[in-house]
Amino acid sequence: MLISYSAVLAAGIMPVVCAGIAKSGFKDYDNHDPRAWLSRQTGFRARANAAQANCFEAFPLFAVGIILALLTGVDPTMVDTLALLFMAARVAYVVFYLLDQDKWRTMAWSVAFLTAIALYAFAMLNLQVA
Repeated sequence: MLISYSAVLAAGIMPVVCAGIAKSGFKDYDNHDPRAWLSRQTGFRARANAAQANCFEAFPLFAVGIILALLTGVDPTMVDTLALLFMAARVAYVVFYLLDQDKWRTMAWSVAFLTAIALYAFAMLNLQVA
């Protein structure tokens, strides 16, 4: 269960990492108006910023899925396995986004999304069995 807790924490930190990548090493970064500055970026900086937004979007579905799965009594080993799969897919998603590999990025996104949905499915199945 510690793995799934750690995965939720890591997923919550991922947007900050992506923001750091978008802003790192740029001499003209404007901290007075970072959103406007980011909106003018291109290349990997723009992609890192888009990955940041998507990480924020993916987080609630995943975090609530973990909570529901554990609260409904889904086997913690299964929850941990799904959490690891989700995190691996999300890290791959960010890497593929930064490398501008759109098809691989979409596949990684799909794996992570389906993994999060699986958490809900297992939770619902556990409720029906109980």
